[in-house]
Amino acid sequence: MSSYDARLAAFVGRTLQEPTPAQDPVNEPMIRHWREAMGDTGPTDVAPATMVQAWTMRGYEKTVRPGPAAGPFDDLVALLAEGGYTSVVATDSDLELLRDLVPGDHVSVEEVVESISPEKQTGLGAGRFVTTCKTYRVVGGEVVATQRWRTLRFRPAPAAEPRPLRPRPAVNRDNQFWFDAALAHRLVVQRCAGCSTLRHPPGPQCPDCQSFDWDVVEASGRGTLHSWVVAHHPRDPAFDYPLLVALVELEEGTRLITNLTGVTADELEIGMPLVVEWLDADPDLSLPLFTPAPTSQED
Repeated sequence: MSSYDARLAAFVGRTLQEPTPAQDPVNEPMIRHWREAMGDTGPTDVAPATMVQAWTMRGYEKTVRPGPAAGPFDDLVALLAEGGYTSVVATDSDLELLRDLVPGDHVSVEEVVESISPEKQTGLGAGRFVTTCKTYRVVGGEVVATQRWRTLRFRPAPAAEPRPLRPRPAVNRDNQFWFDAALAHRLVVQRCAGCSTLRHPPGPQCPDCQSFDWDVVEASGRGTLHSWVVAHHPRDPAFDYPLLVALVELEEGTRLITNLTGVTADELEIGMPLVVEWLDADPDLSLPLFTPAPTSQED
Protein backbone atom coordinates (compact mmCIF):
# COMPACT_ATOMS: atom_id res chain seq x y z
CA MET A 1 0.00 0.00 0.00
CA SER A 2 1.37 3.38 -0.97
CA SER A 3 1.73 6.11 1.63
CA TYR A 4 -1.07 8.02 -0.11
CA ASP A 5 -3.41 5.01 0.07
CA ALA A 6 -2.51 4.60 3.74
CA ARG A 7 -3.42 8.21 4.45
CA LEU A 8 -6.78 7.70 2.76
CA ALA A 9 -7.38 4.43 4.60
CA ALA A 10 -6.83 6.25 7.90
CA PHE A 11 -10.10 8.08 7.28
CA VAL A 12 -12.14 4.85 7.32
CA GLY A 13 -14.12 4.79 10.57
CA ARG A 14 -13.46 8.46 11.18
CA THR A 15 -16.31 10.81 12.00
CA LEU A 16 -16.67 13.50 9.35
CA GLN A 17 -19.53 15.29 11.06
CA GLU A 18 -20.16 15.21 14.77
CA PRO A 19 -23.84 15.02 15.77
CA THR A 20 -25.27 18.25 14.43
CA PRO A 21 -28.85 19.34 15.18
CA ALA A 22 -31.17 20.56 12.45
CA GLN A 23 -31.87 24.28 12.33
CA ASP A 24 -35.55 23.67 13.09
CA PRO A 25 -37.68 20.89 14.53
CA VAL A 26 -39.91 18.88 12.22
CA ASN A 27 -42.93 21.08 11.52
CA GLU A 28 -46.18 20.96 9.59
CA PRO A 29 -45.57 23.98 7.29
CA MET A 30 -42.43 22.39 5.86
CA ILE A 31 -44.18 19.03 5.52
CA ARG A 32 -47.01 20.79 3.65
CA HIS A 33 -44.59 22.57 1.31
CA TRP A 34 -42.76 19.31 0.59
CA ARG A 35 -45.93 17.36 -0.14
CA GLU A 36 -47.27 20.13 -2.39
CA ALA A 37 -44.00 20.23 -4.35
CA MET A 38 -44.10 16.46 -4.79
CA GLY A 39 -47.80 16.35 -5.66
CA ASP A 40 -48.34 14.28 -2.51
CA THR A 41 -51.72 14.55 -0.77
CA GLY A 42 -50.65 12.75 2.41
CA PRO A 43 -51.15 14.08 5.95
CA THR A 44 -49.07 16.94 7.36
CA ASP A 45 -48.72 15.39 10.82
CA VAL A 46 -46.24 12.77 9.49
CA ALA A 47 -43.11 13.70 7.52
CA PRO A 48 -42.46 11.76 4.30
CA ALA A 49 -39.44 9.44 4.54
CA THR A 50 -37.70 11.38 1.76
CA MET A 51 -37.57 14.44 4.03
CA VAL A 52 -35.19 12.86 6.55
CA GLN A 53 -32.08 14.34 4.99
CA ALA A 54 -33.78 17.68 4.29
CA TRP A 55 -34.29 18.49 8.00
CA THR A 56 -30.55 18.53 8.63
CA MET A 57 -29.38 20.37 5.52
CA ARG A 58 -27.22 23.35 6.40
CA GLY A 59 -29.48 25.93 4.73
CA TYR A 60 -28.95 28.76 2.28
CA GLU A 61 -27.21 31.10 4.73
CA LYS A 62 -24.39 28.64 5.41
CA THR A 63 -24.10 27.92 1.70
CA VAL A 64 -23.39 31.52 0.73
CA ARG A 65 -21.55 32.42 3.97
CA PRO A 66 -19.76 29.24 5.01
CA GLY A 67 -18.04 29.23 8.36
CA PRO A 68 -14.43 28.27 9.07
CA ALA A 69 -13.17 25.16 7.28
CA ALA A 70 -10.51 22.78 8.56
CA GLY A 71 -12.82 20.02 9.78
CA PRO A 72 -12.41 16.28 9.05
CA PHE A 73 -14.60 16.55 5.96
CA ASP A 74 -12.45 19.37 4.58
CA ASP A 75 -9.31 17.36 5.39
CA LEU A 76 -10.63 14.38 3.40
CA VAL A 77 -11.63 16.57 0.44
CA ALA A 78 -8.18 18.18 0.47
CA LEU A 79 -6.45 14.78 0.55
CA LEU A 80 -8.56 13.54 -2.36
CA ALA A 81 -7.76 16.73 -4.27
CA GLU A 82 -4.07 16.09 -3.62
CA GLY A 83 -4.49 12.85 -5.58
CA GLY A 84 -6.21 14.74 -8.41
CA TYR A 85 -9.74 13.67 -7.45
CA THR A 86 -11.18 17.15 -7.69
CA SER A 87 -14.59 16.38 -9.17
CA VAL A 88 -17.52 14.71 -7.45
CA VAL A 89 -20.75 13.04 -8.43
CA ALA A 90 -23.27 11.29 -6.18
CA THR A 91 -23.78 7.66 -7.18
CA ASP A 92 -26.37 6.23 -4.80
CA SER A 93 -28.12 6.67 -1.46
CA ASP A 94 -29.54 3.84 0.65
CA LEU A 95 -31.96 5.22 3.27
CA GLU A 96 -33.47 3.10 6.05
CA LEU A 97 -36.26 4.79 8.02
CA LEU A 98 -36.74 3.21 11.45
CA ARG A 99 -39.75 5.30 12.40
CA ASP A 100 -41.75 8.19 10.98
CA LEU A 101 -40.80 11.71 11.95
CA VAL A 102 -43.58 13.82 13.38
CA PRO A 103 -43.88 17.52 14.21
CA GLY A 104 -41.79 18.39 17.26
CA ASP A 105 -39.01 15.87 16.56
CA HIS A 106 -35.66 17.64 16.56
CA VAL A 107 -33.31 15.65 14.36
CA SER A 108 -29.52 15.57 14.43
CA VAL A 109 -27.14 13.86 12.02
CA GLU A 110 -23.73 12.25 12.43
CA GLU A 111 -21.62 11.08 9.47
CA VAL A 112 -18.88 8.44 9.56
CA VAL A 113 -16.66 7.17 6.73
CA GLU A 114 -17.37 3.51 5.99
CA SER A 115 -15.05 2.86 3.06
CA ILE A 116 -12.84 4.45 0.42
CA SER A 117 -12.27 2.28 -2.63
CA PRO A 118 -9.01 1.75 -4.51
CA GLU A 119 -8.76 3.81 -7.67
CA LYS A 120 -11.32 2.69 -10.26
CA GLN A 121 -11.53 3.50 -13.95
CA THR A 122 -14.93 4.97 -14.74
CA GLY A 123 -16.56 6.69 -17.69
CA LEU A 124 -15.95 10.00 -15.95
CA GLY A 125 -12.29 9.31 -15.25
CA ALA A 126 -10.16 7.57 -12.64
CA GLY A 127 -11.70 7.90 -9.21
CA ARG A 128 -12.45 6.53 -5.76
CA PHE A 129 -15.83 5.70 -4.31
CA VAL A 130 -16.31 7.18 -0.86
CA THR A 131 -19.08 5.62 1.23
CA THR A 132 -20.26 7.27 4.42
CA CYS A 133 -23.02 6.42 6.86
CA LYS A 134 -25.26 9.16 8.20
CA THR A 135 -27.12 8.39 11.40
CA TYR A 136 -30.20 10.45 12.22
CA ARG A 137 -31.27 10.75 15.83
CA VAL A 138 -33.85 12.69 17.80
CA VAL A 139 -33.41 14.24 21.22
CA GLY A 140 -32.68 11.46 23.71
CA GLY A 141 -30.49 9.56 21.23
CA GLU A 142 -33.14 7.44 19.51
CA VAL A 143 -31.98 6.47 16.01
CA VAL A 144 -34.76 7.22 13.53
CA ALA A 145 -32.93 6.61 10.22
CA THR A 146 -29.62 5.66 8.64
CA GLN A 147 -28.37 6.64 5.21
CA ARG A 148 -25.47 5.13 3.31
CA TRP A 149 -24.27 7.78 0.95
CA ARG A 150 -21.81 7.00 -1.82
CA THR A 151 -20.02 9.54 -4.00
CA LEU A 152 -17.41 9.20 -6.71
CA ARG A 153 -14.48 11.55 -6.30
CA PHE A 154 -12.77 11.49 -9.67
CA ARG A 155 -10.01 12.91 -11.79
CA PRO A 156 -11.77 14.19 -14.92
CA ALA A 157 -10.59 12.47 -18.06
CA PRO A 158 -9.34 14.97 -20.64
CA ALA A 159 -11.75 15.21 -23.52
CA ALA A 160 -11.56 17.04 -26.78
CA GLU A 161 -14.14 19.76 -27.12
CA PRO A 162 -16.61 18.76 -29.84
CA ARG A 163 -16.82 21.25 -32.65
CA PRO A 164 -20.09 23.15 -32.51
CA LEU A 165 -22.64 22.58 -35.22
CA ARG A 166 -22.67 24.92 -38.16
CA PRO A 167 -25.36 27.60 -37.62
CA ARG A 168 -28.75 26.50 -38.86
CA PRO A 169 -30.05 28.16 -42.05
CA ALA A 170 -33.44 29.84 -41.96
CA VAL A 171 -35.54 27.06 -43.48
CA ASN A 172 -39.18 27.76 -44.33
CA ARG A 173 -41.91 26.42 -46.61
CA ASP A 174 -40.54 28.35 -49.58
CA ASN A 175 -36.98 26.97 -49.44
CA GLN A 176 -37.38 23.60 -47.71
CA PHE A 177 -37.16 21.82 -51.09
CA TRP A 178 -33.73 23.35 -51.75
CA PHE A 179 -32.22 22.13 -48.47
CA ASP A 180 -33.84 18.70 -48.92
CA ALA A 181 -32.18 18.43 -52.34
CA ALA A 182 -28.84 19.59 -50.90
CA LEU A 183 -29.03 16.86 -48.27
CA ALA A 184 -29.08 14.41 -51.21
CA HIS A 185 -26.16 16.30 -52.87
CA ARG A 186 -28.39 17.73 -55.57
CA LEU A 187 -28.00 21.38 -56.54
CA VAL A 188 -31.35 22.61 -57.84
CA VAL A 189 -32.76 25.94 -59.01
CA GLN A 190 -36.39 27.01 -58.71
CA ARG A 191 -38.13 27.58 -62.06
CA CYS A 192 -41.39 29.39 -62.76
CA ALA A 193 -43.91 27.01 -64.31
CA GLY A 194 -45.56 29.93 -66.12
CA CYS A 195 -42.65 31.66 -67.87
CA SER A 196 -39.70 29.31 -67.12
CA THR A 197 -37.69 32.04 -65.38
CA LEU A 198 -35.12 30.65 -62.97
CA ARG A 199 -34.84 32.29 -59.56
CA HIS A 200 -32.69 32.05 -56.46
CA PRO A 201 -33.08 32.42 -53.57
CA PRO A 202 -36.38 30.54 -53.72
CA GLY A 203 -39.61 32.43 -53.28
CA PRO A 204 -43.35 31.82 -53.48
CA GLN A 205 -44.02 33.97 -56.56
CA CYS A 206 -42.31 34.61 -59.88
CA PRO A 207 -41.01 38.21 -59.99
CA ASP A 208 -41.55 38.33 -63.80
CA CYS A 209 -45.04 36.95 -64.37
CA GLN A 210 -46.30 36.72 -60.77
CA SER A 211 -47.19 33.04 -61.11
CA PHE A 212 -47.29 30.97 -57.93
CA ASP A 213 -46.63 27.73 -59.82
CA TRP A 214 -43.09 26.41 -59.97
CA ASP A 215 -40.88 23.38 -60.39
CA VAL A 216 -37.11 22.83 -60.20
CA VAL A 217 -34.26 22.13 -62.59
CA GLU A 218 -31.07 20.29 -61.73
CA ALA A 219 -28.05 22.58 -61.90
CA SER A 220 -24.86 21.37 -63.54
CA GLY A 221 -22.75 22.35 -60.54
CA ARG A 222 -20.53 24.58 -62.67
CA GLY A 223 -20.23 28.34 -62.32
CA THR A 224 -17.89 31.32 -62.18
CA LEU A 225 -16.75 33.59 -59.40
CA HIS A 226 -18.74 36.84 -59.53
CA SER A 227 -17.45 38.40 -56.29
CA TRP A 228 -16.08 37.50 -52.87
CA VAL A 229 -15.16 38.77 -49.41
CA VAL A 230 -12.76 37.39 -46.79
CA ALA A 231 -14.26 37.17 -43.30
CA HIS A 232 -11.82 37.39 -40.39
CA HIS A 233 -14.01 38.58 -37.49
CA PRO A 234 -16.11 37.91 -35.55
CA ARG A 235 -15.08 34.27 -35.40
CA ASP A 236 -17.56 31.43 -35.00
CA PRO A 237 -15.95 28.14 -33.83
CA ALA A 238 -18.01 26.21 -36.40
CA PHE A 239 -15.95 27.71 -39.26
CA ASP A 240 -12.33 27.68 -40.40
CA TYR A 241 -10.68 31.06 -40.91
CA PRO A 242 -10.00 33.07 -42.95
CA LEU A 243 -13.47 32.35 -44.37
CA LEU A 244 -14.02 32.92 -48.07
CA VAL A 245 -17.59 34.00 -48.78
CA ALA A 246 -18.38 34.10 -52.49
CA LEU A 247 -21.12 35.08 -54.87
CA VAL A 248 -21.07 32.39 -57.56
CA GLU A 249 -22.85 32.74 -60.88
CA LEU A 250 -24.14 29.33 -61.87
CA GLU A 251 -24.00 28.10 -65.44
CA GLU A 252 -27.80 28.33 -65.45
CA GLY A 253 -27.66 32.09 -64.80
CA THR A 254 -28.71 32.41 -61.14
CA ARG A 255 -26.31 33.44 -58.40
CA LEU A 256 -25.62 31.69 -55.13
CA ILE A 257 -23.91 32.88 -51.93
CA THR A 258 -21.62 30.14 -50.69
CA ASN A 259 -18.17 29.40 -49.29
CA LEU A 260 -15.05 28.61 -51.30
CA THR A 261 -12.75 25.71 -50.54
CA GLY A 262 -9.46 24.44 -51.92
CA VAL A 263 -8.19 27.93 -52.68
CA THR A 264 -6.66 30.93 -50.91
CA ALA A 265 -7.78 34.54 -51.18
CA ASP A 266 -4.72 35.62 -53.16
CA GLU A 267 -5.50 33.01 -55.84
CA LEU A 268 -9.01 34.30 -56.55
CA GLU A 269 -9.95 36.11 -59.73
CA ILE A 270 -13.28 37.43 -60.95
CA GLY A 271 -14.63 35.00 -63.55
CA MET A 272 -12.65 32.03 -62.19
CA PRO A 273 -14.34 28.74 -63.21
CA LEU A 274 -15.72 26.86 -60.22
CA VAL A 275 -17.36 23.50 -59.54
CA VAL A 276 -19.53 22.39 -56.67
CA GLU A 277 -18.34 20.30 -53.73
CA TRP A 278 -20.58 19.10 -50.94
CA LEU A 279 -20.07 19.79 -47.26
CA ASP A 280 -21.84 17.32 -44.98
CA ALA A 281 -21.86 19.60 -41.97
CA ASP A 282 -23.83 17.13 -39.84
CA PRO A 283 -26.43 14.40 -40.42
CA ASP A 284 -29.15 17.01 -40.95
CA LEU A 285 -27.32 19.56 -43.08
CA SER A 286 -25.43 19.38 -46.38
CA LEU A 287 -24.40 22.53 -48.22
CA PRO A 288 -22.81 23.27 -51.60
CA LEU A 289 -19.32 24.76 -51.54
CA PHE A 290 -17.37 25.73 -54.63
CA THR A 291 -13.77 25.05 -55.56
CA PRO A 292 -11.66 25.97 -58.60
CA ALA A 293 -12.51 23.82 -61.60
CA PRO A 294 -9.73 21.52 -62.82
CA THR A 295 -8.09 22.99 -65.90
CA SER A 296 -8.66 19.72 -67.75
CA GLN A 297 -12.38 19.61 -66.96
CA GLU A 298 -14.52 18.65 -69.89
CA ASP A 299 -18.02 19.95 -70.53
